[in-house]
Amino acid sequence: MRGGFRKGVGGLNPKLLSQQMKQLGISLEELTDVELVVIRTADYELVFEDAAVTVMDTQGAKMYQITGTPIKRPRAEAETEAEAAPELTISAEDVAIVMEKAGCSEEEARAALTETNGDLAEAIFRLAPQE
Repeated sequence: MRGGFRKGVGGLNPKLLSQQMKQLGISLEELTDVELVVIRTADYELVFEDAAVTVMDTQGAKMYQITGTPIKRPRAEAETEAEAAPELTISAEDVAIVMEKAGCSEEEARAALTETNGDLAEAIFRLAPQE
């Protein structure tokens, strides 16, 4: 019987397909040991615990294909707030420098450093008397 089943995807020879992809500058790689894939949106997360990830590199542009069953869950508000606002730590040395250079009180120096996210130069500029 002629014209029977051929090996490969869509009747293409896998070796020939691989050669054609190489000629076009396309490479495929499957990531191994993938434990978890998370896609976050503003309102929810898609979590793939059984993900199979394939990377296609096409002349420098990489595309990731994720295969698996996602679990949809809402994003935690506390997690979103924690990511958005990391805690600022102001050292005593920074406060002392601002107090010395700007000629202000400790409370004013701390407030200026907090407002400027710890930027010494900006805090001093804001507090120094303008001539």
